[in-house]
Amino acid sequence: ATTRQVPVRRWRDGSQSATVDEVAEEAPIALTYHSIPHVVMLATPADLEDLAVGFTVTEGLVASVREISSVDVIPSADAIEVRIGVASDRFSAILKRQRNMTGRTGCGLCGVETVEEAIRLPPPVASGLKVSSTELHAALKDLESHQRLNARTGSVHAAAWVRPGRGIEVVREDVGRHNALDKMIGALLRAGIDPASGYAIVTSRASYEMAQKAATAGITFLAAVSAPTGLAIRLAEASGLTLVGFARPHQHVVYAGAERLLA
Repeated sequence: ATTRQVPVRRWRDGSQSATVDEVAEEAPIALTYHSIPHVVMLATPADLEDLAVGFTVTEGLVASVREISSVDVIPSADAIEVRIGVASDRFSAILKRQRNMTGRTGCGLCGVETVEEAIRLPPPVASGLKVSSTELHAALKDLESHQRLNARTGSVHAAAWVRPGRGIEVVREDVGRHNALDKMIGALLRAGIDPASGYAIVTSRASYEMAQKAATAGITFLAAVSAPTGLAIRLAEASGLTLVGFARPHQHVVYAGAERLLA
């Protein structure tokens, strides 16, 4: 279940009432590679195959989705294990940099052991994508109608992938902003869609990890409804990523890669 109903006492304008509220669930999700534990994170228990593929690619554990051979979701009473199979040489590399960690809902780089792992610069992203401000603002306005889980609970993030000329095509939601982005990227890769053929919108700030994940997956344009960090801007400049913050249906601020956004 992604939500549950709980009894609450609601106070409004000086009066109280007993009612029922719907809240988002989060569950421990253990990602294992060939049954060897790698990470445990708290996430919305849905679209876990997408999460596993997206995380594996955006963390640089494989060079491409083609090196992922299998993904199996194994529920248990206390947690959910997602078993991922990867190419043998990649699995050897994972074992060398293995990090067992607990990923809190809002945690992006928790558990990384070295500065080199944390500040990992992706290869330069592709050029060519152009997005008009009108299209971007239309997608931002449309995004709310795709946030079905958030409409019921008010507590989850969304990551959307938009194809120029077609609008929003993929949306994933999660209690963690990094998880939502990984799920969206995983959905694209599992469907054989080139992430560079569209752009991403996230309903959160554009932290370094979010920019890093997007660029690693080959996304060339990332728009966030909140602000970016300085480190995220520097990564965007170094990798060629277009980074937009404070994105609303009628406004935005371009922090890097302004050449892709047309007036």
